[in-house]
This record gives sequence, structure tokens and C-alpha cells, in this order.
Amino acid sequence: MNAALSDAQLAELVALFERGQVAVLTGAGMSTDSGIPDYRGAGTPPRAPMNIAQFTDDPHYRRRFWAGARIGQNRMSAVEPNAGHRALARLEAAGRIEGVITQNVDGLHRAGGSGTVVELHGGGGVMRCIQCGERWTRTEVLGWFDTLNPGYAERNADAEIAPDGDALVSEVETVRVPLCPGCGGTLRPDVVYFGETVPVDVFAAAASLVERSSALLVAGSSLAVNTGMRLVHKTERQGNPLAVINRGPTAVDQRPSLAVRIDGGTSETLTALADALGA
Repeated sequence: MNAALSDAQLAELVALFERGQVAVLTGAGMSTDSGIPDYRGAGTPPRAPMNIAQFTDDPHYRRRFWAGARIGQNRMSAVEPNAGHRALARLEAAGRIEGVITQNVDGLHRAGGSGTVVELHGGGGVMRCIQCGERWTRTEVLGWFDTLNPGYAERNADAEIAPDGDALVSEVETVRVPLCPGCGGTLRPDVVYFGETVPVDVFAAAASLVERSSALLVAGSSLAVNTGMRLVHKTERQGNPLAVINRGPTAVDQRPSLAVRIDGGTSETLTALADALGA
């Protein structure tokens, strides 16, 4: 169990804001208190997230994805923003941060009240056709799955939920995959898979937030993904400090630019920070 946030640590976080607005980058650890498991957090078993080559080239992986997405939807629909999401929304409303950059695809920052959210890896609530580019909501497409696979969701309702919000199901070989109703093309989530790159305009929006800020606060990320490290490097080139709130080690723990390091949860820490700043 992590130690409680000390007064000295809180004071260090507050001091980051004395120079101006702070950029915020969040990762999977931000959503663990909402019930979504983390890929790399302390104590989590190793997992291999699906990459884009598997999704496009292997029908088995596509069946597994759609099966897991349908079962996971039952539980994800009940997931709500936690205190950490709400604290960041409070900081934005108070003008302490301009918005949030997130590696998450769960949509919880917007649901928690944040107005400006740069989703580096896209949003899991939208599906698009690879061939024609048409888009639908996740809920709409999963309704098509139910029509194609009657009774499937009920039979697999107890499957374990993976860190991406989908379920780990074993009954996949008979699954019928929904296709684009317009052109019959392959449907996929409108997210950045492993093996893909963040769209140039999306990264530019994130970089712009960093450029206009006086520090970078990382919350709930081990910074194992290259995009996050690019923002760290940008912060360092500007001569600005880093702060990290995360359970377990991160890729920047030994960097000279790290001014504040809190080994703890994002919900309690960000709530205390928002309170201390009068947000």
C-alpha cells in the first residue's frame, strides 16, 4: 500500500503552479479507481494488447475483439468518472490547467467535466469502416453484433474484463463479425492501436498545450509509450519541470527534470491538489 500524501509533497505540487498553467498527461492509472484495470500498474499480470496487424490480418483476432467488446460493454456502461477526473475538471474550470492530454480511450475525462481533452489514442466510443471511412457509435454497432450472435452476451456475461475495457472471452470461433452496412468493409474502433502512430494533428494539439504551460504533470502513466515520452522531451527542451503521480515505477524516475514524484493514487492526490489550489 502506498503512503499517504504528505504535506511536503502537496506543497511541491502546488509550487508547480506558481509559474503559470500546468500541462497534464494522463494514462491508464487514472481510470483504475473507476474499475478499469491497468496494463502496467504494480501487481497487474503481463498482457499483450492487440496490435493493428493482428486486427487487420487475422479473422480470429477480429472475432475475439468483437466478442470481448460486446461483453465488456455491459460493465463499461456502468463505469463512471472518479474523483481524479473530477479534480482535473475543477482545475480546468479554475484556470489552473488549460485541458487534459490523455492516453486513455475510455472517455471518462469528458464525462467527468473536462472541456478540452486531447485523446492521443482516439476514443473507444466510435467505430469506423476501414474501407469507406463511415462512422457509427460503439453502441449502435454492438447492437448489430447482438442481431448476428443471439444469446452470446448472456452466455459470456461473467468473462473477465481486460484493461482496454473489453472482456477476455474464449468462445470466439463461431462469432459472426459485424461489417459496414454501406460497403461491407471491415469495422474497427476509431483508436490508435499498437503498431499505429498518433495522427499528426492530434499530437500537435497535445504539443501546443505543453508549449503554453510552465510544467508537465503526468498522472497515472508509467510512460512506457513513446508518445508520452515525446511530450516529456518537449517539456525538458523548454526547460520546464516534470511531476509524476503514479503507483509503481515510471520511465522518468531518474531524469534530472523530475521535480515532484508521488508514488500513489491519482484520485486522492489530484483531489488534494485541487482543494489546495482553491479549485
